[in-house]
Amino acid sequence: MYYVLMKSHDIRQNLATEQYLMNQKNFTEPLVLFYSEGPSIIVGRNQNTLAEINQKYVAEQKIVVTRRLSGGGAVYHDLGNLCFSFVVDAADEKFGDFKTFTQPIVTALQKMGVQDIEVSGRNDILVAGKKFSGSAMYTKNGKIFSHGTLMLNVDLNVVTHALNVPADKIASKGIKSIRSRVTNLRPYLAPEFQDLTTEEFRDKLLLQLFAAPNLAAIKEKEYQITAADQKQINQIYTSTYNNWNWIYGKSPDFTLQKRQHFTMGTIDARLLIQQGRINEVTFYGDFFGSEDVKAVATVLNGVIYDRQHISQVLAKLDLANYFKGIKPAAIIDLLAQ
Repeated sequence: MYYVLMKSHDIRQNLATEQYLMNQKNFTEPLVLFYSEGPSIIVGRNQNTLAEINQKYVAEQKIVVTRRLSGGGAVYHDLGNLCFSFVVDAADEKFGDFKTFTQPIVTALQKMGVQDIEVSGRNDILVAGKKFSGSAMYTKNGKIFSHGTLMLNVDLNVVTHALNVPADKIASKGIKSIRSRVTNLRPYLAPEFQDLTTEEFRDKLLLQLFAAPNLAAIKEKEYQITAADQKQINQIYTSTYNNWNWIYGKSPDFTLQKRQHFTMGTIDARLLIQQGRINEVTFYGDFFGSEDVKAVATVLNGVIYDRQHISQVLAKLDLANYFKGIKPAAIIDLLAQ
């Protein structure tokens, strides 16, 4: 088995590296990758990004959002999380067999003192009945990667806010995440491992996988990313994981109802979002305006559905002519939250 310890803390770079190593490199043995990243949300291939994230909170906290190649639900990462990925020939493993792929990790954690640990459901690892790891798979051109998370010391408070979508009336064809009881792994490790940094935890885990006394003993098994590799990885980063069309434009169509009562009347907006853009919006309500509100709907048509772009187009209109007595900022809040 070979291994790669990714140096980047950008999830988009790390996913691009994983994709490149799977598709462009041929290893004679299985490959295991380890990586961690700053605050980020990664949605599954078949999910509706906007239906999974608390858009306002994510923007305020500058949390990176991207989409992965594999299926499954949305996850939050920060530097307290360690990701692992096994890349193998498809002929050697069965797609969807998460238990086989995660067993080496489970065994390694048991050797590090974790008790009452089990693979549960289709792709989770639990400790004391709570989830600390989820996995997903992708296959192409005769290869499979199975990647997963290990929540060592993730800020669970941020998880609660970032993946807590405000309770609008939203109807989406995307695959919705199922929220589980989650926990961090750190308290369940043996005492000598409980104060490890994420990088130190990664190295200890790696040594368990290789049954090696130290990193020097397995140095010949480490693959170093070359300058030529990095050039192609950067291209994947730009074209895919940092590309708005991949992250949001690939989302399934969905509809929204945004309704709020103001002192000067109620606004009830119905929006159809297609490929991450407003395709149609209709305003209902008992608000007053000297001009036809259809003009507002017209300028919103085709606009990227986020606060920045909605604000930019509505700034071109005097909204007081359409929604008398209601502040423009309140209207933007209603539409964009």
